[in-house]
Amino acid sequence: MLPQSVLDAAYKEFYDYRGSGMSIMEINHRSVLFNELIDTAKQNLRDLLAIPDNYTILFLQGGAALQFSAVPMNLMKNRKAGFIITGHWAKRAFDEAKMYGEAVVLASSEDRAFSYIPDVSNLPITEDMDYVHICENNTIYGTRFVEMPDTKGVDLVSDMSSCILSEPIDVSKYALIYAGAQKNIGTAGVTLVIVRNDLVTEDVLPGTPLVMRYKKQADSDSRFNTPPCYPIYICSKMFEWLNESGGLTAAKQRNQEKADMLYDFIDNSKLYHGTVDKKYRSMTNVTFTTGDQDRDMEFVEDSKKYGFVSIKGHRYVGGLRASLYNAMPLGHVKALIEYMTKFEKEHL
Repeated sequence: MLPQSVLDAAYKEFYDYRGSGMSIMEINHRSVLFNELIDTAKQNLRDLLAIPDNYTILFLQGGAALQFSAVPMNLMKNRKAGFIITGHWAKRAFDEAKMYGEAVVLASSEDRAFSYIPDVSNLPITEDMDYVHICENNTIYGTRFVEMPDTKGVDLVSDMSSCILSEPIDVSKYALIYAGAQKNIGTAGVTLVIVRNDLVTEDVLPGTPLVMRYKKQADSDSRFNTPPCYPIYICSKMFEWLNESGGLTAAKQRNQEKADMLYDFIDNSKLYHGTVDKKYRSMTNVTFTTGDQDRDMEFVEDSKKYGFVSIKGHRYVGGLRASLYNAMPLGHVKALIEYMTKFEKEHL
């Protein structure tokens, strides 16, 4: 979901971007206008996350899925990395890394259908590991890391596709952060990478395509090839909106209020049940069920009459899921609870 103010601005500039006589969809990616756009986007992002100067911001293509290969190609110097498996996307990253070196499972929550985050306080990390990889928020299962793993000095890499910019973070604790934009900060087509400068080198695995080399992209300001201009533009508008809305501290307060309201209703309901351990509940993806698959599907179909979409759980797990990303207003959560109350009364 995008904020109304971002949609309004995008609508106006779709026809004429900053008096250029051209649509934002038409401007050249190497023009002065786009130079200013991408520079402003990066500065706004640095302001939001307080990104240190020794980190590079890249706007790339291929989604987070391409980073499953790009990360080991650029970082796996010793051909060894550790993985904490907390769901489908973490497993995907692990499986792809195995093509480039030794991928080690440090911990996993698969034994209980990924309904919790495993203990990450004393992992079997060895000094020869190039990095430790996590998926910080698990959209399918509705879990999140509430504390970062003790990596024993090994670099930490995080897939933040569904939680980036939902709350303040300490970027200096990560070697690399990557995120597909379409969940929380923009439209599909652009992938954000924040990488520590000492990792942006020519020392990559043999056979790494030029377009996937962080240094090539950094040296060309994310324009080694034609970038996804319009998705970058939308991200820039989202960064502006977040800054103008009080920054990430305010964003977290809003997001936490939405999540707490919905979880509190579910916990006090006689029909609905949460699907993950309370300690590890996601702030952005609330997963729940009525306890009956057919009734869950009835809930999904009936909810469409009231304007709710994408309330069906992921195809891998079923059930129900409400995604409360940055732009989702509190009023929409209240409306969902009103519908859930109505459905509960009719089915008890």
